Amino acid sequence: MKIHSINTGYFKLDGGAMFGVVPKSLWTRTNPADENNLCTWAMRSLLIEDGDKLILIDTGIGIKQSEKFFSHYYLHGDDSLDSNLQKLGFHRDDITDVFLTHLHFDHCGGAVEYNSKKDCFEPAFKNAVFWSNEKHWLWATEPNPREKASFLKENILPIQESGQLKFIERTGNFIKDVFPNFDVLFVDGHTDSMMIPHIQYQGKELVFMADLLPSVGHIPLPFVMGYDTRPLITLTEKELFLKDAVDQNRYLFFQHDSVNELCTLQNTEKGVRLKNTHFYHEIF
Repeated sequence: MKIHSINTGYFKLDGGAMFGVVPKSLWTRTNPADENNLCTWAMRSLLIEDGDKLILIDTGIGIKQSEKFFSHYYLHGDDSLDSNLQKLGFHRDDITDVFLTHLHFDHCGGAVEYNSKKDCFEPAFKNAVFWSNEKHWLWATEPNPREKASFLKENILPIQESGQLKFIERTGNFIKDVFPNFDVLFVDGHTDSMMIPHIQYQGKELVFMADLLPSVGHIPLPFVMGYDTRPLITLTEKELFLKDAVDQNRYLFFQHDSVNELCTLQNTEKGVRLKNTHFYHEIF
């Protein structure tokens, strides 16, 4: 097995929305805002080579939305999914499996593209199986008013219509061996049935944090995103996760932290806090 960190690009979101009720004077210590109160965030994926499988975890925002849509998110930087796949010697047609942690547009937008005639949508990974779970799929395709703007039907429905969609069965909150050495934690605070991959790799446990823990700045327990649909559930899920992450010496891979790719945690008098940050290549 070989796992690569891939940055699909950077975008900006309102700092207050990303930190909820936490005062700006606290969250700007780790996530400085620009003159419009916007913070820069990454959209990282993981690419897993394992035998005849090439598994991509999340796809980033993609390129098919309108100029008006993208103008709200200030995409910047030179990174893209295709260019960084190419640097590794791969093409999107090589991908065998696309694992979608959840179906918000910044996580799955790149899963679907226009066809060659630009008159309809089709999966961007023509040879891949797309993995979600039935509970979250229903949640996304029949969205509540709070999340409706994050669940875009053009990002979601073409996957099912193609016949390339499969569901991971949620028989509990932690499912072993979804793929070899690849377990999944289900959490419900940010959105219903978001999936958090736990991967055994090079004698360590690597956790793809998705939106359970967007950045180093979100490690303190009360630092919860305003986007979370059930913040009190997030608090419970996060408390349990942080404790286990310290006990198991897990390496946390940040999808959205624009500076830090990986970190480890430690117990302190104030609770679980940051221990060390790392670039991905320093550890793996």
